[in-house]
Parts: sequence; structure tokens; C-alpha cells
Amino acid sequence: MNQLDKLEAQSVHILREAYREFKSLGMLWSIGKDSTVLLWLARKAFFGHVPFPLIHVDTHFKIPEMIIYRDEYALKWNLTMVVGENSQALANKETFPDGNISRLACCKLLKADALKHTLSGDWPRKRMNHKTGQYDADINKDPYTGVIVGARADEEGSRSKERYFSPRDKQSDWDVGDQPPELWNQYKTDFAPGTHLRIHPLLDWTELNIWEYIQREKIPIISLYFDQGEGTRFRSLGCGPCTLPVESTAKNVDEIVEELRNGKFANVAERSGRAQDKEDGGGLETLRREGYM
Repeated sequence: MNQLDKLEAQSVHILREAYREFKSLGMLWSIGKDSTVLLWLARKAFFGHVPFPLIHVDTHFKIPEMIIYRDEYALKWNLTMVVGENSQALANKETFPDGNISRLACCKLLKADALKHTLSGDWPRKRMNHKTGQYDADINKDPYTGVIVGARADEEGSRSKERYFSPRDKQSDWDVGDQPPELWNQYKTDFAPGTHLRIHPLLDWTELNIWEYIQREKIPIISLYFDQGEGTRFRSLGCGPCTLPVESTAKNVDEIVEELRNGKFANVAERSGRAQDKEDGGGLETLRREGYM
């Protein structure tokens, strides 16, 4: 069994354990490479069927190709697709692109707050209608008591402090110092009533592992990760106004794998193109303590 086989087996085990132990689960799908690999693993774990809803927080500033890709594969793979948003902040133009608040404040409103209230059911949610391909009001108002996330420990500093089964309080706030030990592949799954769970099946994967797995499994990935002839591509995806590409001529998965194996980005952070990280002191811990992914 090679390294990818071991990582796959561990992630599938975490997914099945989460489904067995916790009710009202959802899975976040940001449309990026990590959460798409996570979705692929879920389809493997449950034999082609994903038994929980996919949740996407739409800031309305995502790169348009991301939304096209999301809806195409939600239909193709017959996914229960739920979308949430901070409609009040958007209506009031309380956003960075509108020039009214900082990037970090915008992320808090459109991402952290939107995610928190989408999961709790406090704010309206939309669900894809597979007959029309459009989104209707979601009549389900029940909270998601646990959410599966494609976070990796090596991606940025605050994520290295996570556990596979990471507890939050009822408001989804994260006490970094109150994390259960996970030793010898033993996971705590017994939490106090009212605890909100974040579950991280990809925690021990690296960026190279992700791309090698995409290569091996031939996972259809969004084309934004590839050079379109301008000598740049996206290494991490987010909102258009706050996400910059990196210099790279990699036009396919094989070429990205070669770049990473050869250490092209050895001294460049994976999220170096995400402007909001710099505003948060180079990391995401402020936002993540308040419920962000």
C-alpha cells in the first residue's frame, strides 16, 4: 500500500465514522481542489452516493467559472446542493469590492457569518432543483450539527491546530486550546450536547498528495488551476477581487505535479495569492476562531 492508498483509506474511514456517529451532517464544497477531492472520496466511501448535503457559501464575488463548475457537477453527480449567503450585507453593499469595508471585515460578513448562519438554519438557504437546474428556497430549516471540511494542516498555520474531529460551541466559535488529543488513530466522537463538529478527513494530506490523487483518479478539476496561455494560473481559489494567480506555465495536472515535485513553490505559501490572509497577519486564525473554514 503506497502513501496515497494509506491517505485514501484513512479519509474514507473518517468519512464513514462521521456518518455513523453524527446526525445532520453537511459537507462544505468550496469548488477548490481540496474540497473536490473530499467530494470524490465521499463518493468512494458511499459507493457513488453522497449521503449528506453539499454546502456552498456564495459571496457573489466568486470567479464565475467556479459557479458554472459547481452547478455542472451537482447535476452530473446527483448531489444535494445547498447554497447560503449573507443577503443583508450584500443588499447593503457592506463588502470590500463595493469599497465600504476592509477585506477581513468582508470575509467575516460574507464567509464566516454566512457559513455560521447557513449551518444553524437561522438564515434562508437555497437548494438545487434537479429538474430545472435552478435554486429554490430550501424548506429544511434544521441546523447542521456537524460539517465535513477539506482543510489540510499544511495549507496555513491555523489549520495545523485542528483535529480530525474538532469541536466548536453552539455559535461555531473555535477554542483553539480546547482540542481533544488524537493519538494512535483514536478519535474522540463523544461530545457534549450542543457541540458543533468540524470534521477534517484531509488533515494529513499535502498539496502534492492532493494533485497526485487528482492525477491518479483522473478527477475532473476546474480549469482555473491551469495556465491558459498567459504564464499564470491559480494555486488557491476564492473571491475574484481578493485572489491573484501565481506565475506558472502548468497547463494540466501532470505539469502541476512536476512543479510541486521539483520544489517550484517550496518557499511560496500556497495561499500567497489570497489578499485577505495578509490582512489577518499572514494567516486565517482570527476568521477561523469566528467560524470560518
